Amino acid sequence: MILKSVRGKTPKIGKDCFIAENATVVGEVTMGKQCSIWFNAVLRGDVHYIKMGDKVNVQDGAVVHCTYQKSPTTIGNNVSIGHNAIVHGCTVEDNVLVGMGSIIMDDCVVESNSIVAAGAVLTKGTRVPSGTIFAGMPAKKIKDISPELSSGEIDRIANNYVTYSSWFK
Repeated sequence: MILKSVRGKTPKIGKDCFIAENATVVGEVTMGKQCSIWFNAVLRGDVHYIKMGDKVNVQDGAVVHCTYQKSPTTIGNNVSIGHNAIVHGCTVEDNVLVGMGSIIMDDCVVESNSIVAAGAVLTKGTRVPSGTIFAGMPAKKIKDISPELSSGEIDRIANNYVTYSSWFK
C-alpha cells in the first residue's frame, strides 16, 4: 500500500482496517474502524480533507478526491463505494450504496439510506433524498427504497466487505 504524507498531513487509519498493497492513501485522510480500501483504489486528501466513518469499503479502482480549498469529501458509516466509482468533493451520509462506475461530483449530498445506481452521474450540487434510488446521466430519482432493499443490498454489501477484508489480514 502507498500511505503518503503531503503538506504536513498524514493519513489516519482506524482500528481493524484493510488497505490493499496497491491502494493509495495520501494526505489528510481519516478513516474509522473496519474500513477496507481495495486494489487500485485511490484516496487523495492532498487538496482538501477526506473523512470516513466506520465500516466503509472503497472497492477496486474507485477514486475519492476533493476540490482545492472548496469541497472536502465526507463519508458516513456503513457505506459501500463500488468498483471504479468517483466520489469527489461531496458528502455521502450513513448507510449508502454507491454503485459501480458511478460519479458523484462536487457539493452533492447523498442522504442516509440511499442508493446511487451503477453508472449514475450526480452533477454538481445534486441532493439525493434519504430513502431514494438515483440512476442515469444526469442522475434522477427512479424510486424509493423498500426496507427489504435497504437491508438486502446496503447492509449486506457493507457487512460482506468486512468479511472479505478479514481474509487478507
